[in-house]
Amino acid sequence: MPREVILTPDGLAKLKAELDHLSTARRREVAARIKEARDFGDITENAEYDDAKNEQAMIEARIAQLEERVRSATVVNASELDNDTVRVGSVVHVVDGSGAPRIYTIVGSAEAQPEALKLSNQSPVGRALLGRRQGDEVVFSTPRGERTLKIEKIEVGA
Repeated sequence: MPREVILTPDGLAKLKAELDHLSTARRREVAARIKEARDFGDITENAEYDDAKNEQAMIEARIAQLEERVRSATVVNASELDNDTVRVGSVVHVVDGSGAPRIYTIVGSAEAQPEALKLSNQSPVGRALLGRRQGDEVVFSTPRGERTLKIEKIEVGA
């Protein structure tokens, strides 16, 4: 049974764009590489052919993974979001225990990019913030110890 994938509309568009690119342009490029490598002759000792076939297998696996994610996706409807409660799709302005401000966007795990402060709803911070309201102080555990965040503002994500 496929696991539900929660996506923002932007995340779904990015997955579909990657799927389209892999299904069209990348497949053609690899097929051309395979054909070219076959033209070199004996494929039993042909490194170019082996490399192209390996790349083809990786692309096909990624295509299958993306198709499954798109098929099982639940897209967050921005009109259902509000500024009262943190949900997937919310932009949350917080201040940490040291007083440093941060702005996190809560997304599904398929869209998570911690370096861009797009946090998965399944991450320690994401789980701690979900369902909370402006003014709430959230205490949660991380591998580096306990952390505290105070929610200053909640916005509806794009």
